[in-house]
Amino acid sequence: MKYLFLISLVLCASCVTQKKFTQEQIQAESQKLNVFFEKTFDEQLQREPQFETYVGGKRNYDKLDDISEVAALKEHEITKAQLAELAKFDFAALDEQGQVSYRIFKYINERRVSNFKFRYHNYPLNQMFGAQSELPSFMMNMHLVEIVDDPMAYIARHHGCKRYHAKTVSAVRIREQKGIVPPQFVYDQVISDVNNLISGEPFVRGKAQNAIWEDFNQKVSKLKASSQVKKTLLKDAKTALLESVKPAFEGVLAYMTELKKKAPVESGASRLPDGKAFYESQLAYHTSTDFTAEEVHQIGLKEIARIHGEMSEIMKRVGFTGTLPEFFKHMQTSEKFRFADTASGKKEYLKKSTEIIETMKSQLGQLFTVRPKADLVVKAVEAYREKSAGLAFYEGPSEDGKRSGIFYVNLYDMKSASSYEMEALAYHEGIPGHHMQVAISTELQGVPRFRKYAWMTAYGEGWGLYSELIPKEIGMYQDPYSDFGRLAMELWRAVRLAVDTGLHAKGWTREQGIKFIVDNTPSGVSESTKAVERYLVMPGQATAYKVGMLKILDLRKKAQGKLGQKFDLRGFHDEILRNGAMPLSMLEEQIDNWIAKKASQTATL
Repeated sequence: MKYLFLISLVLCASCVTQKKFTQEQIQAESQKLNVFFEKTFDEQLQREPQFETYVGGKRNYDKLDDISEVAALKEHEITKAQLAELAKFDFAALDEQGQVSYRIFKYINERRVSNFKFRYHNYPLNQMFGAQSELPSFMMNMHLVEIVDDPMAYIARHHGCKRYHAKTVSAVRIREQKGIVPPQFVYDQVISDVNNLISGEPFVRGKAQNAIWEDFNQKVSKLKASSQVKKTLLKDAKTALLESVKPAFEGVLAYMTELKKKAPVESGASRLPDGKAFYESQLAYHTSTDFTAEEVHQIGLKEIARIHGEMSEIMKRVGFTGTLPEFFKHMQTSEKFRFADTASGKKEYLKKSTEIIETMKSQLGQLFTVRPKADLVVKAVEAYREKSAGLAFYEGPSEDGKRSGIFYVNLYDMKSASSYEMEALAYHEGIPGHHMQVAISTELQGVPRFRKYAWMTAYGEGWGLYSELIPKEIGMYQDPYSDFGRLAMELWRAVRLAVDTGLHAKGWTREQGIKFIVDNTPSGVSESTKAVERYLVMPGQATAYKVGMLKILDLRKKAQGKLGQKFDLRGFHDEILRNGAMPLSMLEEQIDNWIAKKASQTATL
């Protein structure tokens, strides 16, 4: 009792001494904070020309990012200085949105600072997000050509490619000296990408147009300019490709061919310097939780068992007699679920994906009151990178709406592009998944711009996976095989929890990871191999999907339990998305406040 009395005194004292602020003071402090945020964001765009292009700006349109070691060290100091400046603001004197912005900015940048010591624990050249494929993709999909200055800037960026890739190779050399060398499976895929990029016209005469050259030709052809101007632009672009782009990629090719001789066989994070601490940092970064590797592993095993049970029910529903592994094999091999590996088959897949998106658009009113303005288009992954790229992915729209969101599907291996997973895939990458989340965030009003583009893996990918489920609740997945596909996609993410932690914390080999996926999912060796190789170059990232989805489902269950018949699914979804990306702990606070507010309104009524 004595201690409770003392605690009460302390609490009362804190209430008495807590400073009160007027509305004018709150408005003034919040405005000052927003000015600080806009200043830091604008300065970031000045330092990162490619990010400026991504958001729809055209300053420094002729430049590429500085990816040098000097620039990285400078950026680290800038981040620390920004955190010091942030600390000068009075958090208690900020309005609600100001406090949200403050916390998100602090969270993002504190993790940048704390993880800076692990900045070499990655592979700038790899099969998933390597500079050799990302830069051409950026030029083709982000660099718009609207006026004559734009293709001139495009050409200037091609000339900058030589310096950019020299710095890329330099970055890989630094890691080589530190014993951080990409594993064996990376090289052939990177080398294949590079060879694809320097094939065809104008690099090889008499061949089909190179993807970069074809893109530039198409953009210039639509330009409002004289034929002479267009002719000069094409001539200058060809010179840039031959004198800058080709030598740049040949430098990458030569270095990766040589480095391959030193490549290790095993590739988990545990083999890297201070690998255990590095992997823990990656789990925390991607899941925005304090889960240990073992906890993540066990969640995965539990979810695998649950989903296997639901799959068995569908197996019985469709009348398949046999074991679940036999049903998996049937789903893998049956031609019923495959498109022809021809131009017409690929065209049919794109058409069907677009139809799924359009159907879902017409049903969004059942799930949301807020919808994005930006459009969504479905595209095939470009030929030069389709061999190494993932099954599907999404790229967000520009803030000004000139560039649509893009749902990419990879049609390189049509055996992996199964028809029964099409619905879930479209819902995840497109609508109501990443396009809803990213486009709504980009279009937020009254928030600092940095929040429009903030990305947190568990929030974003958790929403994407959750978005595979909610269409079922409004009547989608009428075909039981498509519902099996939904479960197969969810199972894939549950398996990741076990495999990612197995590879990076439990000493599993690449082959063990592949076998675990083949044994527990309806996926073949080829697809499973690509998955494991992805996890090996992106430690921890794959665990965020299921962790994020489970949190959203837990929050929804809590809201339904406390609000009962007053629970509004559309309002819940709007609340998840209305503030953009944030760590899961902050999302939980936001939903708790929403529940309390709704309960209060109900009580008043």
